[in-house]
Amino acid sequence: QKYLCSNCNNILKKALQTLCGHRYCSACLSWIVRNNKNAICQKCKEEDPSTLSEGSLLAEERAFGDAAINKEISELKVHCVTLGCSWSGIMKNFEEHQSLCEYALIPCHTGCGHMVMRKKLADHLENGCVNNVTMCQKCKRSLSSSEYQVNKRIPFNWYLIIFIPFFFFPQQNRSTPLINKDGCRFSEVGCSFRGSKEKIKEHEKTAIGAHMLLLLQHIKQLKASLCTAANTANGFISQSELNLENKLHVFENIVAVLNKEVETSNLEITAFRRQSELDQNIIRGLELKIAELHRCLTQKDAGLSSLHKSLLFSEQASYDGVFLWKITDVGRKLQDSVTGRTVSLYSPAFYTAKYGYKVCLRVYLNGDGTGKGTHMSLFFVVMKGDYDALLPWPFRHKVTFMLLDQNNREHIIDAFRPDLTSASFQRPVNDMNVASGCPMFLPLSKLQSPKYAYVREDTLFLKCIIETN
Repeated sequence: QKYLCSNCNNILKKALQTLCGHRYCSACLSWIVRNNKNAICQKCKEEDPSTLSEGSLLAEERAFGDAAINKEISELKVHCVTLGCSWSGIMKNFEEHQSLCEYALIPCHTGCGHMVMRKKLADHLENGCVNNVTMCQKCKRSLSSSEYQVNKRIPFNWYLIIFIPFFFFPQQNRSTPLINKDGCRFSEVGCSFRGSKEKIKEHEKTAIGAHMLLLLQHIKQLKASLCTAANTANGFISQSELNLENKLHVFENIVAVLNKEVETSNLEITAFRRQSELDQNIIRGLELKIAELHRCLTQKDAGLSSLHKSLLFSEQASYDGVFLWKITDVGRKLQDSVTGRTVSLYSPAFYTAKYGYKVCLRVYLNGDGTGKGTHMSLFFVVMKGDYDALLPWPFRHKVTFMLLDQNNREHIIDAFRPDLTSASFQRPVNDMNVASGCPMFLPLSKLQSPKYAYVREDTLFLKCIIETN
């Protein structure tokens, strides 16, 4: 049911979906909108008239091509219903098959009025078509099959008297209208296309070149017929030329119309190309705007990231010289220190006062220097701060380290006073001075011993206290 048009109830052709969610053939929607002012979706009326809304109003500009449904329809399995034909395939190949189906009935292109099976057209032209042309070996003229059979039985001189007037003066009621109800207007010159009015209209627009070639061939045949007739019946030349001139005039008018249609098509193509160029310029402009917005978003993301880091720093920072450092994943970080993947860890920065010294801790879980591989090493680092110019140097405050026993029984405590001659405590030139502290702060055996609770749930706590008095 989803593949059927809401108007004609046939398989959707160039499906469009309206704002209300129903689907129409492109041609059906155009016809409805063209013939109905303020057209309402019929499906919406049928399903629930009380729910009609603005979305139920039909307009071509309010509908969009349903590419998904069109693709599904093009893949539907179908078969030819022409009697005798066993073709089967998918929908997108069906129209091509229709134009090639050997069992399809088609009109004879000579205009004899017969409908014949496509695969039997050659046999019809050879044996049954009254308009089929054959070259007479007696008089060297081009004759239809029926005329040729008569010509074989009539003496040549009588043929000139009887047949030629008939050939050059066709009765008015034998002519076929130029526009066929079910066929192309150019069927008289050899076009065999047949279909609905819309199909014929589309065909005549797209087959202009082919029609002009058919006209050219027909004109050549007329000229050849005139020349042949002139050689055998000079008395009728003037009348034949007049007939030919009239037909040529008609065909010249048709060619003029076709030329105008070609010019119109060229103008439309030029307009489409200009519009396409304008659209491409608009698209390029939008792409540049999108790129600029992307750059702005990237910059804002970077700014937000910086603010986030600043916020985290503000939350963790201490401004009274006392800092408690929580280290998690101790087992993994100790292993990384052993393997050399991450030898040491830095704590967040903290301050001796709001506008005081900026410092941090540095720990080697597998030791450093004299304590490497046997002890945990803990160091104090003086960092470059925003207010160093207002502070006294060298740094001279006492520093106390503590490793907290999480059972509150035996904390590990070590303290030192700065060496005022050491570069570690002078005013920083770089971001950080060289670390200074306790390379043998705690034996690793004691850190990992189950007798103590320095590490619990893979977490340890280090505390630093700076005397600020």
